[in-house]
Parts: sequence; structure tokens; C-alpha cells
Amino acid sequence: MLLLDDSLKERMDAYRVLLLWQQDGSFIKESGLSPFAMELALGVCRRHLYLLYFIKSLVKKKPSVEVLTILEIGLFQMFFTEVPDHAAVATSVDLAKAANLHEGSARLVNAVLHAARRSGPPVLPPQRLRRVSIENSVPEWLVRRWFDVYGGDRAEALAKATLERPVEWLRVNLQKTSIEELAKKLGLDSSIPSLRDSSQNDEKNLSSLVPSAGSGQASRLSSKYDRFIQVPADAKLKPILESDSFANGEFSLQNPSAYEVVKLLELKPGLNVWDACAAPGGKSALMAEMEPSLDILASDVSEFRVQKMHDVVDRLGLKNVHLECIDVLACNGDVGTFDRILLDVPCSNMGVIARRPESVYRLTPESIKELSELQYKLLESAATRLAVGGIIVYATCSPDPTETTQVVNRFVKEHPEFARRGDAVLPGNLDARFDGFFAQALEYRK
Repeated sequence: MLLLDDSLKERMDAYRVLLLWQQDGSFIKESGLSPFAMELALGVCRRHLYLLYFIKSLVKKKPSVEVLTILEIGLFQMFFTEVPDHAAVATSVDLAKAANLHEGSARLVNAVLHAARRSGPPVLPPQRLRRVSIENSVPEWLVRRWFDVYGGDRAEALAKATLERPVEWLRVNLQKTSIEELAKKLGLDSSIPSLRDSSQNDEKNLSSLVPSAGSGQASRLSSKYDRFIQVPADAKLKPILESDSFANGEFSLQNPSAYEVVKLLELKPGLNVWDACAAPGGKSALMAEMEPSLDILASDVSEFRVQKMHDVVDRLGLKNVHLECIDVLACNGDVGTFDRILLDVPCSNMGVIARRPESVYRLTPESIKELSELQYKLLESAATRLAVGGIIVYATCSPDPTETTQVVNRFVKEHPEFARRGDAVLPGNLDARFDGFFAQALEYRK
């Protein structure tokens, strides 16, 4: 029996999680992997179609899913990481043995990876749509959809963005600490790129207003983004999340796109707010930290997810957030009415594929249509709990028109007592580091 050292154990963990993902669609980020194992698993998932195409160019007969997964792990290390080729090959062969695969499987892994080392990357198809699909591991039907909606250049840029490692951000709990104090505690100091207020120049890309990671500028933010700081790319996230500061509720992980959504609610002291699809609770927590006098009901249809939100609220010490398990589609008068409602609906996750690479393989044209129907029903039901003169914000982490503008257009047409309040926001268009949310405020004007 092959004894597993730490390096091989991490690869085995990544292998098992990738098999589970392919078998039942399990979310990789919820698997509790070590940083290296997570990098392997998410990297293979992000480049899955490309790696399969690569393997197909090297073998005559498609191997079993177990062997394919090990080959993908090996190829990913060889062509997309700093792991030396010889180490990638040797550990992949050891992985095949440790997984108790047939001896011939280990020999096949060795032969294919050596062949890849000699041949280099495969030649991609000349046809643009097919090339974009394979090169960026986005299903061809979805690339075609993006070509139709956005045009070829924008579609290709969207596909390339799915391969990028997403930027991580800390949302500082200003009720407990300051940005400067937290940065010092975490050993990040002034090397953290910061967001600056773009309210005077909304047409400019925020990237041009942000100091670079090595600029030495202090991480002081203006009023608009005075609670978000970027985690440097070379910083280790695990010790940050294991710090006393995290345990004491001094910060959370959250992308600044959440602020762009929440600001549409036009929050004021003393308002009662319903975050109707709140799990995992990040936007409820942001609102509570921004204005402690708000009375916030955060709900979700899942008891398990509500329990997880209890952990978030308790860690942050939020006294103005109340948690309940509520099915929005079945809510009645017992829920009451609210001055503000945030409805962040279940969606395709098309705006956060880089963060949730598994989602792209779950999608079908039919599933998107089904989601849009659910989204519309959730909006109709939640809106019945809005007080006259109140604001409901419809939000998704997808920019796809079927899930966004088409849902809103249908709703205001069938419910003329509601009107758009301002323009929709798409934070991902402001800055490439922002998640691809969509949000539209609607006002009840009975």
C-alpha cells in the first residue's frame, strides 16, 4: 500500500472532490480543502473542457473518469502552475496507485503526461466560437449565447474572465475596528490596493483610480468604499480567516459589488428591511454594519442556511438582524410589510463563474428559462410585502438578460403600480475586480 505524504494527500483530496463534483455537482469551495488542494481542484474545474480536449489529442480511447481526472490534475500542474513537469508526472502516477486504480492505469497516466510534455499544448480549432469555448472551458452553447447577446469581442472577453482567479476582499466591520488597525493586525499594512470614490466620475473605470499593490499608498478609502480592502494576490487567505480578528467579527469576506446593490435601497435610520433570500447573510450584515438602527429581517427557505447565518450574525455581534426560515413564494400577512426589501434571487451564477466554476457546467438553456420563471414569481410574491412608497431591489449574480432586464420589464408591465427608480447597476462593468451582479430598484407608487 502506498503511504501518502502531505503533498500526495493534498492531491488525493483534490482528486476525490473533483470526482464528487463530476458525479453529483458538489460545490468545490464547500469541501474544506487545503489551499493547495483547492487551487488544484478549482483550477482543473475552470479548465475542464480544455484539459479534456488536450487529453483527447493524446489518447485513442477515452479513459475512465477516474483516470481522466488524474490526467487533468497532472496536465493542470504541468501547464498552469509552477510545479515542475517531473513532479507533476511522478505525483500523478503515485495518485493513480494511491486511488487503487489498475496498474495499467498508472502506466497510462505516465505515458500520456510524458507525451504531453513532448508535444506541448494542442492546436485549437480555427472556428472562433469553437476555439473560444475550448480555450476558456465554457460550453459551446453558452459561448454562442454570449456571441448573440454581446457580440464576438465582448463574448470572448467574458469567456477569458472566467479563468481569472477572483480578487478577494475584506469588508471591515467599522463598528469594531478601522481599516488601518485591521491591516496592521493582519500584517498587510499599506500594500493593500484600495477603492476610491468614483461618485464624481462614474463614467471612468474604477481600475484607473486604484493604487497598485506595490505603490506604497496608504489603504485609506473614501466614504463610498470606506469598508472594503483588497487582499493582495500573494497573501495567504487561510491565516487571515484563522485570525483572532476574524473570530472577533472585525471583518468578513465580501466583494464590493454588494455595496453597489445595497446602496440602491437608499437606507435611512430606523427603516425596517427584509432581506428575503439572505443566505449566506453577507448583504444583511453589510446593511446592519452600515446603519445599526435598521430593523432587519434576514430570511431563507432553507433551515440549514438560516442556521449558518446565525453563525455569521453571532460572530459579527449584530443586534439588529433577526433570522427566520421563510419561503418567499408562500409568505403571507404574518411576515408584515417593509420599507425596504432586498431580493437577491437564486440565479445561474453567470456573473461569478470565476468564483464558482462548477456553475457553468450545470447550466442549460432550459435551466435558465426555469430560473427566470422562479425569479419572476419570487419578485411578485416579495413585492406584496412592500409598504407604499417603499423600495424593493431585485438583484442577481448574473448579467444575462433573461434573468435580469426581461424579468424586471415583465414585472413593471404587469404591475404598473411599481416603477423603476433610477438605472440598473452592473458592478462588473465598473471594475473587473467586481462580481458580475445586476440590480434594479423598484418603487411602490400605489
